[in-house]
Amino acid sequence: MTTGTLITVAPTGAESAKTEVPALPVTLDELLLTAKECEALGAAVIHVHIRDDEARPTLDLGRLRATVAALRESTDLIVQLSTGGAVTDPEADRLAVLEAAPDMASCTMGTVNFGDEVFLNRWEFVVELHTRMQERGIVPEYEIFDLGHLGALQRLLGKYGLPHGGHVHVDFVMGVPGGMPGTTATLVAAQQMLRDLPEGTTFSATGIGRTSLPVLLAALSAGGHLRVGMEDTVTYAKGRPVESNMQLVARAVGFAQLAQRPPLNTAEARVLLGL
Repeated sequence: MTTGTLITVAPTGAESAKTEVPALPVTLDELLLTAKECEALGAAVIHVHIRDDEARPTLDLGRLRATVAALRESTDLIVQLSTGGAVTDPEADRLAVLEAAPDMASCTMGTVNFGDEVFLNRWEFVVELHTRMQERGIVPEYEIFDLGHLGALQRLLGKYGLPHGGHVHVDFVMGVPGGMPGTTATLVAAQQMLRDLPEGTTFSATGIGRTSLPVLLAALSAGGHLRVGMEDTVTYAKGRPVESNMQLVARAVGFAQLAQRPPLNTAEARVLLGL
């Protein structure tokens, strides 16, 4: 069991509307303020989705490049761009995200029903994303929405080799309607499957909506790491909306400290992730 906890903040996502969630950071200034606040509390990685001038999800390459540059100038956070975007984004735009040269990028390991929609990740697309990241020196975080995605990851690494940096890190995204449930039993099953991956593979876990706390506690007890943020939940407690991403990071930090697994700083996180 690792002694420290890697905390990733996912502040925005592509699902919630600013009109419905006024505290959601959608402008560059709002994102930078959130990033600095969350880094000060103990976050080491920021998982980034961006919005356009109308607060709609976008993969505009110019905006992505400007966002990466601004985050690097204002913080020491590891910048991880989402290549998932919104479920309707075309593959070419998702691959082009890598041209913004982040430290890390997400690589979702398979197709999954996503509420009433389908998040499509064809095998050929996954392979292209993985190999382009190898070529560009970008470290992937392999997003696991269902247990079968871990089998796909084993196949990918066996055929196309380890990621840049040599370390394998996955994120269990749990509680999406259509994906694996956000329960302790499912997390334990997923963790057991990591034995089929390269030695030293690490995992973070993300609980969507009301599964955020059960997943957080299960991940900590199992030696895993944490992703929290308003991308994944906009309710802090029953009947109590999230006021800011700081609230969610502070709660994660508090539980990590109670578990005697304090947050990793950004330098420690870079070592862990092969950066």
